[in-house]
This record gives sequence, structure tokens and C-alpha cells, in this order.
Amino acid sequence: MGDVLEIRWHGRGGQGAKTAALLLGEAASAAGKHIQAFPEYGPERMGAPVLAFNRISDEPIMVHCHVSSPRIIVVLDPTLIRTGSVTAGAPEDAVYVVNTHLSPSEMRKKLGVSAGKVFTVDATQISLDCLGRAIPNTPMIGALIRATGLMKLEDFISDTRRKLEKKFGSKPGIVEGNIKAIERAYQEVKGE
Repeated sequence: MGDVLEIRWHGRGGQGAKTAALLLGEAASAAGKHIQAFPEYGPERMGAPVLAFNRISDEPIMVHCHVSSPRIIVVLDPTLIRTGSVTAGAPEDAVYVVNTHLSPSEMRKKLGVSAGKVFTVDATQISLDCLGRAIPNTPMIGALIRATGLMKLEDFISDTRRKLEKKFGSKPGIVEGNIKAIERAYQEVKGE
């Protein structure tokens, strides 16, 4: 598959994993990349474990299947780490971005990984502060961008602002709250 970057999102229904994958994919597409952004469908009920995926490449993406060996893993709900599926298929040099108040070294132990990079940010608290609700998806994208350098933060914010204004035009607090959450997580993410 060459230089196709694969990302796997782990969350629970209602945390916005699917939306995060779509927002990231659309921003990468606007930047001229070839993308795929899709969820894994199952029992989509509030609180049920859900997966979403991205593929990003400079060349057309010819594979159309489940992401099984992601180089980047984003965890919106750290309780999912106990299932063991978070690290499944990840290469030794994977990058983990986890929503937690714990330090990267504490999270590395919980993940059971000795190599790769681990980043943590308290996206739930950021979303509560900025949006008044525990929806950690947009702050996690800010943390992901900082951790990986995947794209310029300004480009992502510009693209996301347009999409959110289109969807929530009459509710500017939602748009600005999400932008503030993205920027704050970008600043607060820690890694090792």
C-alpha cells in the first residue's frame, strides 16, 4: 500500500469517533490528499464501543477494507484499553493519542507498549469546559494534529469552521466552542 497512512479511532457511541474521522478526512481532502474516512458499523447505541478509520495518501487509495495495522491510534475512551483491542495490529512504532488525565508514561504502561509514541490530553475536560458536554472528538483531532504534524492546524481549523458553520450556522457558540477545544487540546497534549 505504499505511503498510505492508516488511523484507527476507538470510542463509544456518542463521543464522535465517526464525526472526527470524517472531519479529519475532509480536511485532508481539502488539502489535496486522497482520503478514506469510514466507521465500522455494529450496534450503534449510546455508550457501545465503536471504531472509525482514516486512510490518507498523496496517491489514489486502491484498498477498500478494514484498517487492521494502523500507524496512528486515537482513543476517545480510555476504558476501551482494558479490552486489548486498542493495540491490536499496531506496528511497534505506532503513535497513540489517548483521551486521559494520565501522563504519557502512565498510559504507556496501561497500553502495554514499550516502543512507539504515546500522547495524552484530557479531551473530556476540554470539551466540558469549551462545549459544556463530554464530546471529546474535536479536541482529540487537535491533539492528533500536534502529535503527528499530519497537517497545519490553521488549515484544519479553517476547513472545520466552514463545515461547522454550515451545519450549526444559527448556533455560533457550538462553532466557536469546537474551535477553542481544538486549539486548547493542540496546546495541552503531552507526549513521550
